[in-house]
Amino acid sequence: MAINLHTRFNQHLILRNFSPKTTKTYVHAVSGLAGYYQKSPDRLDNDQIQDYLNHLITERKLAWSSVNVILSACRCFYRGVLHWNETKFSIPPRKTPKQLPVVLSVEEVMAILEATDNLKQQALLMTVYGAGLRVSEVVSLQPHHIESSRMMIRVEQGKGQKDRYSILPERLLDLLRRYWSEYRPKQWLFFGQNRKRPMSIDSAQKTYNHAREKAGITKGRGIHTLRHCPRQARTEKSFATHMLDQGTDIYTIQKMLGHTSLKTTAQYIHVTQERLRTVKSPLDR
Repeated sequence: MAINLHTRFNQHLILRNFSPKTTKTYVHAVSGLAGYYQKSPDRLDNDQIQDYLNHLITERKLAWSSVNVILSACRCFYRGVLHWNETKFSIPPRKTPKQLPVVLSVEEVMAILEATDNLKQQALLMTVYGAGLRVSEVVSLQPHHIESSRMMIRVEQGKGQKDRYSILPERLLDLLRRYWSEYRPKQWLFFGQNRKRPMSIDSAQKTYNHAREKAGITKGRGIHTLRHCPRQARTEKSFATHMLDQGTDIYTIQKMLGHTSLKTTAQYIHVTQERLRTVKSPLDR
Protein backbone atom coordinates (compact mmCIF):
# COMPACT_ATOMS: atom_id res chain seq x y z
CA MET A 1 0.00 0.00 0.00
CA ALA A 2 1.30 3.47 -0.87
CA ILE A 3 2.62 5.37 2.12
CA ASN A 4 0.08 8.19 1.67
CA LEU A 5 -2.86 5.74 1.54
CA HIS A 6 -1.42 3.81 4.49
CA THR A 7 -1.30 7.02 6.55
CA ARG A 8 -4.78 8.13 5.48
CA PHE A 9 -6.29 4.74 6.35
CA ASN A 10 -4.54 4.65 9.70
CA GLN A 11 -5.77 8.14 10.54
CA HIS A 12 -9.29 7.25 9.40
CA LEU A 13 -9.38 4.28 11.78
CA ILE A 14 -8.05 6.34 14.65
CA LEU A 15 -10.66 9.05 14.08
CA ARG A 16 -13.38 6.38 14.04
CA ASN A 17 -12.09 5.28 17.46
CA PHE A 18 -11.01 1.79 16.41
CA SER A 19 -8.81 0.02 18.94
CA PRO A 20 -5.05 -0.16 18.19
CA LYS A 21 -5.36 -3.91 17.64
CA THR A 22 -8.19 -3.52 15.10
CA THR A 23 -6.38 -0.65 13.39
CA LYS A 24 -3.29 -2.77 12.91
CA THR A 25 -5.36 -5.72 11.66
CA TYR A 26 -7.31 -3.63 9.13
CA VAL A 27 -4.21 -1.92 7.73
CA HIS A 28 -2.48 -5.29 7.40
CA ALA A 29 -5.53 -6.72 5.61
CA VAL A 30 -5.60 -4.00 2.93
CA SER A 31 -1.81 -4.26 2.55
CA GLY A 32 -2.29 -7.98 1.90
CA LEU A 33 -4.79 -7.19 -0.87
CA ALA A 34 -2.36 -4.73 -2.49
CA GLY A 35 0.49 -7.21 -2.17
CA TYR A 36 -1.53 -9.94 -3.87
CA TYR A 37 -1.93 -7.85 -7.04
CA GLN A 38 1.31 -5.88 -6.62
CA LYS A 39 -0.72 -2.74 -7.15
CA SER A 40 -1.80 0.18 -5.08
CA PRO A 41 -5.29 -0.61 -3.69
CA ASP A 42 -6.76 2.52 -5.28
CA ARG A 43 -6.03 1.00 -8.70
CA LEU A 44 -8.15 -2.11 -8.10
CA ASP A 45 -11.79 -2.59 -8.98
CA ASN A 46 -14.69 -4.48 -7.40
CA ASP A 47 -14.09 -7.62 -9.45
CA GLN A 48 -10.44 -7.86 -8.42
CA ILE A 49 -11.29 -7.44 -4.77
CA GLN A 50 -14.01 -10.10 -5.04
CA ASP A 51 -11.54 -12.48 -6.75
CA TYR A 52 -9.09 -11.93 -3.90
CA LEU A 53 -11.73 -12.82 -1.31
CA ASN A 54 -12.61 -15.94 -3.30
CA HIS A 55 -8.91 -16.82 -3.36
CA LEU A 56 -8.74 -16.56 0.43
CA ILE A 57 -11.75 -18.86 0.80
CA THR A 58 -11.14 -21.49 -1.91
CA GLU A 59 -7.36 -21.66 -2.16
CA ARG A 60 -5.92 -20.44 1.11
CA LYS A 61 -8.79 -22.04 3.06
CA LEU A 62 -8.95 -19.26 5.61
CA ALA A 63 -11.61 -19.49 8.28
CA TRP A 64 -14.84 -17.59 7.69
CA SER A 65 -14.09 -15.29 10.61
CA SER A 66 -10.66 -14.37 9.17
CA VAL A 67 -12.07 -13.61 5.73
CA ASN A 68 -14.87 -11.58 7.30
CA VAL A 69 -12.29 -9.36 9.04
CA ILE A 70 -10.52 -8.78 5.72
CA LEU A 71 -13.86 -8.01 4.04
CA SER A 72 -14.70 -5.50 6.78
CA ALA A 73 -11.26 -3.88 6.42
CA CYS A 74 -11.71 -3.52 2.64
CA ARG A 75 -15.15 -1.98 3.01
CA CYS A 76 -13.86 0.43 5.61
CA PHE A 77 -10.94 1.45 3.39
CA TYR A 78 -12.82 1.84 0.12
CA ARG A 79 -15.85 3.58 1.61
CA GLY A 80 -14.11 5.64 4.28
CA VAL A 81 -10.82 6.58 2.60
CA LEU A 82 -11.45 6.35 -1.16
CA HIS A 83 -15.13 7.30 -0.82
CA TRP A 84 -16.45 4.66 -3.20
CA ASN A 85 -20.19 5.08 -3.50
CA GLU A 86 -20.75 1.36 -3.97
CA THR A 87 -18.83 -1.75 -3.00
CA LYS A 88 -20.06 -4.98 -4.57
CA PHE A 89 -17.65 -7.44 -2.98
CA SER A 90 -18.98 -9.87 -0.37
CA ILE A 91 -18.47 -13.35 1.08
CA PRO A 92 -21.00 -16.16 1.55
CA PRO A 93 -22.86 -16.05 4.88
CA ARG A 94 -21.64 -18.43 7.54
CA LYS A 95 -23.77 -21.43 8.36
CA THR A 96 -23.67 -21.68 12.12
CA PRO A 97 -24.72 -25.05 13.54
CA LYS A 98 -26.84 -24.66 16.65
CA GLN A 99 -25.41 -26.67 19.51
CA LEU A 100 -26.11 -26.69 23.21
CA PRO A 101 -23.29 -24.93 25.03
CA VAL A 102 -20.74 -26.96 26.98
CA VAL A 103 -20.38 -25.71 30.53
CA LEU A 104 -17.70 -26.33 33.12
CA SER A 105 -19.27 -27.46 36.35
CA VAL A 106 -18.48 -25.64 39.58
CA GLU A 107 -16.38 -28.66 40.61
CA GLU A 108 -14.37 -28.51 37.39
CA VAL A 109 -13.75 -24.79 37.79
CA MET A 110 -12.61 -25.31 41.38
CA ALA A 111 -10.27 -28.09 40.23
CA ILE A 112 -8.66 -25.70 37.76
CA LEU A 113 -8.34 -22.91 40.33
CA GLU A 114 -6.75 -25.23 42.86
CA ALA A 115 -4.46 -27.02 40.38
CA THR A 116 -1.65 -24.51 40.77
CA ASP A 117 0.37 -23.92 43.94
CA ASN A 118 1.56 -20.56 42.60
CA LEU A 119 -0.26 -17.84 44.54
CA LYS A 120 -0.04 -15.29 41.72
CA GLN A 121 -1.42 -17.69 39.12
CA GLN A 122 -4.21 -18.80 41.42
CA ALA A 123 -5.16 -15.19 42.16
CA LEU A 124 -5.23 -14.40 38.44
CA LEU A 125 -7.50 -17.32 37.56
CA MET A 126 -9.80 -16.76 40.51
CA THR A 127 -10.19 -13.07 39.57
CA VAL A 128 -11.26 -14.01 36.04
CA TYR A 129 -13.85 -16.46 37.32
CA GLY A 130 -14.90 -14.72 40.53
CA ALA A 131 -15.60 -11.38 38.84
CA GLY A 132 -16.37 -12.58 35.32
CA LEU A 133 -13.59 -10.54 33.70
CA ARG A 134 -12.14 -10.73 30.21
CA VAL A 135 -8.48 -11.71 30.05
CA SER A 136 -7.59 -8.26 28.67
CA GLU A 137 -9.37 -6.71 31.65
CA VAL A 138 -7.74 -8.82 34.33
CA VAL A 139 -4.18 -8.11 33.11
CA SER A 140 -5.03 -4.37 33.05
CA LEU A 141 -6.14 -4.25 36.68
CA GLN A 142 -4.28 -1.94 39.03
CA PRO A 143 -4.30 -2.34 42.82
CA HIS A 144 -6.61 0.64 43.37
CA HIS A 145 -9.24 -1.04 41.18
CA ILE A 146 -9.87 -3.48 44.04
CA GLU A 147 -12.36 -1.50 46.11
CA SER A 148 -12.59 -3.71 49.19
CA SER A 149 -14.70 -1.23 51.17
CA ARG A 150 -17.46 -1.59 48.58
CA MET A 151 -16.66 -5.23 47.66
CA MET A 152 -16.40 -4.16 44.02
CA ILE A 153 -13.81 -4.38 41.24
CA ARG A 154 -13.57 -1.40 38.93
CA VAL A 155 -12.93 -2.27 35.28
CA GLU A 156 -11.63 0.72 33.36
CA GLN A 157 -11.92 0.96 29.57
CA GLY A 158 -13.10 -2.59 28.98
CA LYS A 159 -14.46 -3.77 25.65
CA GLY A 160 -16.03 -0.86 23.81
CA GLN A 161 -13.88 1.49 25.93
CA LYS A 162 -16.44 1.46 28.73
CA ASP A 163 -15.93 1.52 32.48
CA ARG A 164 -17.97 -0.74 34.73
CA TYR A 165 -17.99 -2.47 38.11
CA SER A 166 -18.10 -6.15 38.91
CA ILE A 167 -18.40 -8.02 42.18
CA LEU A 168 -15.54 -8.77 44.55
CA PRO A 169 -16.25 -12.11 46.26
CA GLU A 170 -15.04 -12.45 49.84
CA ARG A 171 -13.02 -15.56 48.99
CA LEU A 172 -11.29 -13.66 46.18
CA LEU A 173 -10.57 -10.70 48.46
CA ASP A 174 -8.93 -13.01 51.01
CA LEU A 175 -6.74 -14.51 48.28
CA LEU A 176 -5.83 -11.10 46.84
CA ARG A 177 -4.80 -9.91 50.31
CA ARG A 178 -2.46 -12.89 50.67
CA TYR A 179 -1.17 -12.22 47.17
CA TRP A 180 -0.61 -8.55 47.99
CA SER A 181 1.26 -9.41 51.17
CA GLU A 182 3.65 -11.73 49.32
CA TYR A 183 4.16 -9.96 45.97
CA ARG A 184 3.56 -6.28 46.80
CA PRO A 185 2.36 -5.25 43.31
CA LYS A 186 2.68 -1.55 42.54
CA GLN A 187 1.48 -0.19 39.20
CA TRP A 188 -0.10 -3.41 37.92
CA LEU A 189 -1.95 -5.95 40.03
CA PHE A 190 -0.71 -8.83 37.86
CA PHE A 191 2.65 -7.72 36.51
CA GLY A 192 4.89 -9.45 33.99
CA GLN A 193 8.58 -10.32 34.27
CA ASN A 194 9.15 -6.58 34.27
CA ARG A 195 7.19 -5.31 37.27
CA LYS A 196 6.59 -2.03 35.45
CA ARG A 197 4.58 -3.78 32.74
CA PRO A 198 1.35 -5.80 33.03
CA MET A 199 1.29 -9.54 32.49
CA SER A 200 0.77 -10.34 28.82
CA ILE A 201 -2.45 -11.95 27.60
CA ASP A 202 -0.39 -14.88 26.30
CA SER A 203 1.09 -15.47 29.74
CA ALA A 204 -2.38 -15.42 31.32
CA GLN A 205 -3.59 -17.88 28.70
CA LYS A 206 -0.66 -20.22 29.36
CA THR A 207 -1.41 -20.06 33.08
CA TYR A 208 -4.95 -21.26 32.44
CA ASN A 209 -3.88 -23.99 30.00
CA HIS A 210 -1.30 -25.35 32.43
CA ALA A 211 -3.79 -25.40 35.32
CA ARG A 212 -6.49 -27.05 33.20
CA GLU A 213 -4.13 -29.80 32.02
CA LYS A 214 -2.83 -30.35 35.56
CA ALA A 215 -6.41 -30.66 36.81
CA GLY A 216 -7.15 -33.24 34.12
CA ILE A 217 -9.98 -31.18 32.61
CA THR A 218 -10.47 -31.73 28.90
CA LYS A 219 -13.27 -29.20 28.38
CA GLY A 220 -12.78 -25.47 28.12
CA ARG A 221 -10.95 -23.74 25.31
CA GLY A 222 -9.01 -20.80 26.65
CA ILE A 223 -9.07 -18.74 29.80
CA HIS A 224 -12.29 -17.06 28.63
CA THR A 225 -14.02 -20.32 29.52
CA LEU A 226 -13.96 -19.15 33.14
CA ARG A 227 -16.07 -16.20 32.03
CA HIS A 228 -17.40 -17.20 28.63
CA CYS A 229 -15.54 -18.05 25.44
CA PRO A 230 -15.40 -16.07 22.18
CA ARG A 231 -18.24 -16.39 19.68
CA GLN A 232 -16.15 -18.14 17.06
CA ALA A 233 -15.29 -20.95 19.47
CA ARG A 234 -17.65 -23.50 21.00
CA THR A 235 -19.85 -21.77 23.53
CA GLU A 236 -18.53 -22.73 26.93
CA LYS A 237 -19.68 -20.51 29.79
CA SER A 238 -18.99 -20.74 33.49
CA PHE A 239 -19.27 -17.52 35.51
CA ALA A 240 -22.51 -16.32 33.89
CA THR A 241 -24.14 -19.75 33.92
CA HIS A 242 -23.28 -20.37 37.57
CA MET A 243 -24.61 -16.91 38.47
CA LEU A 244 -27.90 -17.74 36.75
CA ASP A 245 -28.01 -21.11 38.51
CA GLN A 246 -27.89 -19.39 41.90
CA GLY A 247 -30.71 -17.02 40.96
CA THR A 248 -28.97 -13.80 39.87
CA ASP A 249 -31.12 -11.88 37.41
CA ILE A 250 -29.92 -11.57 33.83
CA TYR A 251 -29.82 -7.75 33.85
CA THR A 252 -27.33 -7.75 36.72
CA ILE A 253 -25.18 -10.32 34.94
CA GLN A 254 -25.27 -8.21 31.78
CA LYS A 255 -23.82 -5.26 33.68
CA MET A 256 -21.12 -7.35 35.37
CA LEU A 257 -20.01 -8.94 32.08
CA GLY A 258 -20.01 -5.62 30.25
CA HIS A 259 -22.38 -6.76 27.48
CA THR A 260 -23.92 -3.99 25.40
CA SER A 261 -26.83 -6.13 24.26
CA LEU A 262 -29.02 -8.24 26.49
CA LYS A 263 -29.17 -10.78 23.65
CA THR A 264 -25.52 -11.64 24.27
CA THR A 265 -26.23 -12.38 27.91
CA ALA A 266 -29.52 -14.13 27.19
CA GLN A 267 -27.74 -17.04 25.52
CA TYR A 268 -26.77 -18.28 28.99
CA ILE A 269 -30.39 -19.02 29.82
CA HIS A 270 -30.23 -22.18 27.74
CA VAL A 271 -27.62 -23.84 29.94
CA THR A 272 -28.86 -23.42 33.51
CA GLN A 273 -28.95 -27.07 34.49
CA GLU A 274 -29.75 -26.35 38.12
CA ARG A 275 -32.94 -24.59 37.08
CA LEU A 276 -33.84 -27.37 34.68
CA ARG A 277 -33.61 -29.89 37.51
CA THR A 278 -36.19 -27.94 39.53
CA VAL A 279 -38.76 -27.83 36.73
CA LYS A 280 -41.63 -30.30 37.11
CA SER A 281 -43.18 -31.92 34.07
CA PRO A 282 -47.00 -31.68 33.81
CA LEU A 283 -46.94 -35.49 33.85
CA ASP A 284 -45.69 -35.46 37.46
CA ARG A 285 -48.44 -33.09 38.49
